[in-house]
Amino acid sequence: MKFGVIVFPGSNCDRDVAYITRDLLHQPTRMIWHEETDISGLDTIIIPGGFSYGDYLRCGAIARFSPVMQATIAHAQQGKFVLGICNGFQVLTEAGLLPGALVRNRDLHFICDRVPLRVENNTLPWTQAYSPQQIITLPIAHGEGSYYADAETLAELEQHKQVLFRYHGDNPNGSLNHIAGICNRQGNVLGMMPHPERAADPLLGNTDGLGLFQGLLAGLAALV
Repeated sequence: MKFGVIVFPGSNCDRDVAYITRDLLHQPTRMIWHEETDISGLDTIIIPGGFSYGDYLRCGAIARFSPVMQATIAHAQQGKFVLGICNGFQVLTEAGLLPGALVRNRDLHFICDRVPLRVENNTLPWTQAYSPQQIITLPIAHGEGSYYADAETLAELEQHKQVLFRYHGDNPNGSLNHIAGICNRQGNVLGMMPHPERAADPLLGNTDGLGLFQGLLAGLAALV
């Protein structure tokens, strides 16, 4: 399976993600500069965390107009997989691939911590490696990670089981409905604030995030 990791000016978790897909999972991985438009032949596109274009406008708002994002939208419309992590989640909402928006944290502080999450829906490739309602721990590091959507959108997300991850216990950033990660209706686009790639290597003492990548890999293999 072939992975592509988009690199924007200001991305800082791109190599972390590539380390997981290339070195831990031993899958072909290509770094994609944001000005590229040809991502054909790739199975999964990952938009990593960081500060795309310095977040000088809304987070992800400028990155949304990068040439590679039009190709990524087409990639998603073909039913192929797209994962946005932290700033990548923000880019996906700005690009219209996921509903809602990410706004300033409730207490207006940047948060860097490890938080417990509850797996809400394990019927998709992203989460199939986890048990229903399993509690996992992943790192977070964001200043604008509070998920917001209108009441109708929230109701639709809940009805169609598009909330895949929810903060368990304390809500660190004030996200509505404790939302930490959502997918689109089709299930092939996932955006999440926590960093699974920072909890995937045994050397770090936590591999709770590895299951997401392993589940995705198994899902991709099943499609071949």
